[in-house]
Amino acid sequence: MDIKRRKAQAQLIIKYLLVVLVIAFISMLFPNNLRFKYQFEQGKTWAYDDLYAPFDIPIKKSASEMETERASREDDFSPYYEFDLNALQAREKAFEQAFQAELSKEKQSETSFVEIVQKPNLYIQQGKKLLQELYEKGIIQLAPEHQEKGGEFVVNVVRGNTTQTQTLGNLQDMGDVSDKLGNPSAYGRLREPEFLFPILESVVKPNILYSKELTERFKGEYFGTIPSTKGVIQKGERIVSKGADITDEIYERLTSYQVQYEEDVTKNRSGIGIFGGYFLLTTLIVGVFLFYLQRYHWRYFEQFNKFVFVFMWLAIYGYLVYLIDNVNAMSAYLIPFCIVPIVIKHFGNSQLALFTHIIVVLIASFLSSLGYEFTFMQIIVGIVAILGNVDSRNMSEFFRSMAFIFLAYVATFVGLSLVQEGNIYTIDTRIILWLFVNVFLTLLAYPLIPILERLFGFTSTSSLIELSDMNKPLLKELSLKAPGTLQHSLQVANLCEAAAAEIGADELLVKVAALYHDIGKTVNPEYYIENQKGDNPHDELSNLESGKMIIAHVTEGVKLAKKYRLPRKIVDFIQTHHGTTRVEYFYRSHLKENPGREADEMLFRYPGPRPLTKEQSIMMIADSIEAACKSLKNPTGQDIDGMVDKIIRGKLTSGQLEESELSFADLEKCRVCWKALLRNIHHVRVEYPEEKKG
Repeated sequence: MDIKRRKAQAQLIIKYLLVVLVIAFISMLFPNNLRFKYQFEQGKTWAYDDLYAPFDIPIKKSASEMETERASREDDFSPYYEFDLNALQAREKAFEQAFQAELSKEKQSETSFVEIVQKPNLYIQQGKKLLQELYEKGIIQLAPEHQEKGGEFVVNVVRGNTTQTQTLGNLQDMGDVSDKLGNPSAYGRLREPEFLFPILESVVKPNILYSKELTERFKGEYFGTIPSTKGVIQKGERIVSKGADITDEIYERLTSYQVQYEEDVTKNRSGIGIFGGYFLLTTLIVGVFLFYLQRYHWRYFEQFNKFVFVFMWLAIYGYLVYLIDNVNAMSAYLIPFCIVPIVIKHFGNSQLALFTHIIVVLIASFLSSLGYEFTFMQIIVGIVAILGNVDSRNMSEFFRSMAFIFLAYVATFVGLSLVQEGNIYTIDTRIILWLFVNVFLTLLAYPLIPILERLFGFTSTSSLIELSDMNKPLLKELSLKAPGTLQHSLQVANLCEAAAAEIGADELLVKVAALYHDIGKTVNPEYYIENQKGDNPHDELSNLESGKMIIAHVTEGVKLAKKYRLPRKIVDFIQTHHGTTRVEYFYRSHLKENPGREADEMLFRYPGPRPLTKEQSIMMIADSIEAACKSLKNPTGQDIDGMVDKIIRGKLTSGQLEESELSFADLEKCRVCWKALLRNIHHVRVEYPEEKKG
């Protein structure tokens, strides 16, 4: 017991640690700045009290106003070109190399350039002189965006540490250079200038080049002088009155207040304090959810896999909203929140699904920049998803449910938009597109269910239906090896299903569990009376050995269930369907054979445990009732009623139902149900009262 207690305590500590980690994780997703207190939209009505300026607020110019002013200044800005001071030296060197190459060719051929061969230095000097003149003035290469500009277009030429403003008409380009080099007068008294012209033209390159870096830098400084404000709201001045329409002017004033609030007020607040506020709110929300689980769904609190299952949705959807809200091109409306209630209802119930959905949406509403409309819409549609009874076993029904969810989204959105806009013409259709994507992604619930079932060890409706197939290996083996036991199991399944329906328990679960509860009898089927056709093998055994053989069908059943990987829930039914009761017949026979000697009754008791759930309790009682009523020969209605009462009384007095969730009111409904059903099974006629004589 100490080991179990320590294990339970360790699990409890891990659970609370997990809760703290979830709270911390979600809290860190929140922004580290203050939220503006008010929500407003242009053209809507101001829903708050009169708002006065708590400090001087510069009125910010709108983006369109800034763009207009920027465009008006665009024409006044001159781009920057950089003068390459080292270009002349490089071009002179290139000229000499080209000249010598051409001169060598002339010397090897019958040349017509006599003076060139005789006086090469004279031509080199003249060529360098021309290069110096060209590069001293500068040769500009216009950027593509400036090539269509006229001669009056002004540019800034940066030459070393100085900047000169010049028009394009005062600067020479490659066209001007070509004209100058092609003019013979530029070469003075040289007789053969045509030799120099192609050489110079090939080596001359522009040395005034466009500088994008300087242009962008000075443009930023230039446009930075544009004032971003156009007035001031004085401290104490009213910004907007309650119920006033938010006109363009009021919208500018409110936007200016919000910007100033976020810039100035946030800087003066502690980031730790903001985080602490979010942490406190998250703790409150998660704490309420934890208390709800402990109070109303304690199994989801106690069982670790179920605990992790419900809490993971808080962290997953919190992170999803954080990611989507930080992507400008996407909207939180596309997040499929309905997956949460659909999946949780499939494995749990409607109440847990709704509460979990509300908690997830509350956390998302803090993380999202969307307003109360987002929260309202998600809660309403989540309720529709739960009431819609989404059936994951039927694909066509599943798609039909998705259609209802989409209609609920659209109807809610249109209703909210009409309240805000007053007409349908200004509705933002992009949100409807996001909602369509949302519903399409909700289809992921269909493949998610079997994945989560395996991951967390749950038992879904689909799995139970599959297990009820009589062609399943264990049931087939039961029908072949122990047909009497199979018939007994089928009768018990009918009794369990009827009783579960009366008290609102899980009919399918208890029915399927009843089919498998005696699979352990396939190991030695002849030792159980319903399978015996002749001699009783217990005649060859002692009472103690017979008791062990009977008890063994529980332990053997558990082994077979685990071998064939039956769900844990079914294994629990096999273990609890006899609880800790005694094998009464062999125990009493043992006492008779050994008078005066004490018998260890634990050797004749089933290992248990006793049933905990309503379904397990129903099956324990139904199993005993079905077996007992079979022993009745031509029973009357009173016989059946008496046997049912006797079995139920025996389970109560022996303490087998002490840990069960089954209430006395539920038990009474089951009693009435079983009596009526067994009378029909045994074809008991209606008993008329005897007619009085005389």
